[in-house]
Order: sequence, then C-alpha cells, then structure tokens
Amino acid sequence: MAVLSAGIGVTVILAGAATAAVVMNAGTGTPTPAASAARQTAEITRGDLVDTTSVDGTLTYAGERRVYAGAPGTVTAVAKEGATVTRGRALLKVDRKPLVLMYGTIPVYRTMRRGVVDGPDVRQLETNLKALGYGDDMTVDDEFTYATEQAVLDWQEDRGLPETGAVDAAQVAFLDGPVRVSAAEVEVGDAVAPGRRALTVTSTQRTVHVDLDTDRSSMARKGAAVTVELPGGRQVKGTVSSVGTVARSSGGDGAPGEDTDVTIDVEITLKSVKKVGKLDQAPVSVSMESERVKDVLSVPVEALLALAEGGYGVEVVEGGSSRYVAVETGAYGGGRVEISGEGLAAGLKVGVPAK
Repeated sequence: MAVLSAGIGVTVILAGAATAAVVMNAGTGTPTPAASAARQTAEITRGDLVDTTSVDGTLTYAGERRVYAGAPGTVTAVAKEGATVTRGRALLKVDRKPLVLMYGTIPVYRTMRRGVVDGPDVRQLETNLKALGYGDDMTVDDEFTYATEQAVLDWQEDRGLPETGAVDAAQVAFLDGPVRVSAAEVEVGDAVAPGRRALTVTSTQRTVHVDLDTDRSSMARKGAAVTVELPGGRQVKGTVSSVGTVARSSGGDGAPGEDTDVTIDVEITLKSVKKVGKLDQAPVSVSMESERVKDVLSVPVEALLALAEGGYGVEVVEGGSSRYVAVETGAYGGGRVEISGEGLAAGLKVGVPAK
C-alpha cells in the first residue's frame, strides 16, 4: 500500500493493482475493468459545499443582571445559587421582609402610591398584581387609584410586608421574567444598605457564549445555523442570536510586544435543551460555517487519486467498466471536495476505498 500526500491537507491512500491502473491510464479516457471489490462507489453531486470551523464556547444562561438591596438591615434569607425564582417569590429577605420579584422592564425608581404618581411603572405594577390574583376591581392602566391601593394592601398583608398601600424598591424588584440565581453576593447575617449588590441573576434560557476572534468575525452572522458539541460528545443544533459590535482585548496588559486576544461576543440560542442538562459555565465546541461555495460538483475527499503525471483524478464507474478522469479541485467542506473536469456530471459514480 502506498500513501501519497495530496499536498492540500488531504492524504490519499492507494492500494494494489488498481493504483497502477489509475496512474497509468489517468486522463486517457480509456475504459478499464470495473473497480475491484476493494473499492466501492459514491455519487458526484451538485450543490453548495460548506466548510466549517470549530471554536470554543461556554454553555451558560442568557441575560445576566444584578439585583440590589432596597432596604437597610440584616439579611435573613437569600435565594440559593442555581435556584429559579418566579413572579411573586422572594429574591432575598432583609429583617425578614421579602424583596419580591415581579416581571417588567422599568426598575422601581420612585415610591408608587395613590394620588402621587401615574405612568407606565404603575401599569407594570398593576399587571403583576392582577397576575398574582389581586385587584378584582382594579383597572390596569397608568393611574394609581384607590382600587390599586387596596390590591397593594392585600398583597402586602399576604407577603408579610408593612401594610402601607405604597410600593418602593425595598419591596419589589422588576426583572424581565423568571430568573436563575447564578451568584449570591450576600449571606444570611450580612448587613446591607440600599444599593448594595445582593444577587447576580440570569434568565432561565440556555445559551452558548463565544469569544470569537475578530479575524473570524465573518463566520458570525445573526440567524446562521451552528452545531454545538456538549460535554460528553452529544450534539445539539443552534442559531446565532446576537453578534457583538465592540471588540474586546484580553490576555495582555497592553505592554509593547505583549500578545493580546481581540474578540467579539457571540451568543447562540439552542434549538433543544433536553440534552443540555443544568451545567453552567461548561466548555463546549461550536461548529460554525467558515466558507460556502454554491452550485458546484463535489465528491468525497477519499475519491481523489494522485496521478503519476501530477494532480488528481477520479475513477468514474459506469456499468461493468471504469475510466480515470483528471480533475481540478476547488473548495473543501464536510468531507467533500469541489471538482471539475471533462465529462463529469451530477449522478455519475466514482470509486472510493471500501470501508
């Protein structure tokens, strides 16, 4: 068996008498006996040829946010790392009074009470009170009415909060939806004051984060399909959901001659999370499209044969005979190679080594 280097990153293995026939008859078009039992056939196909590159990523959760204490006092309870907190539940307690999660995008920046405020933050509060089962007589709008106050009083009584009828940052934290606690910055017994960071939370949506080298940024296109290899070798499909526009440097202190990595942030949404599990900050490998050539003829890379006169050919198998055709090679991708040559067409069979 002779092993010939293809010279383009491909090793072609040639074996037995068929090798001599190939190198002697390549390019002549002369029919020869059909491929031996040691060779099988594959089809020449026409279509897009896609090459991929694997990059390192991290399996994590999307949408990191910080939660701050809204009241002074002593921490008497705090959600555990890894726990999921939903609407109406406590993120932490200060002096046994809960800081309750509600859903919304507007932070609590003022005290909401009857006769003092109106606006979209009031609507946000009323929407949550309704969802929690309070305020049967309350209309969800921008006005903090008597009915809103009564709903707040009922909610405060049930949650063990001072029954003031007013809501402030000591009682409520508005976040986009259910959150997962990724880090607890305080412990039971810690003294806190308004504005002290208490928790780091994320959404419950799994995501893959990639710090992509800027010289590969063309691979990251929003909506592009990728394949993620999880710890243990399992694979799951994903889609690029966001691509950063700000390059970041890391790996050096900026000294002259110091090597630094310049990257952009890429986020990938997974199409199925059933195989993912609950691992956070787990290393993964992401296969991203690096090159695509459209509408070309291609064969499996192993169909290439090194020719005695130089270059490459393929063994075209037709019925009970075969012929050897010199080819020009082009792009590589997915285990296939682009070819062009006289008399080649989609649907023809070429010889490949038996598996």
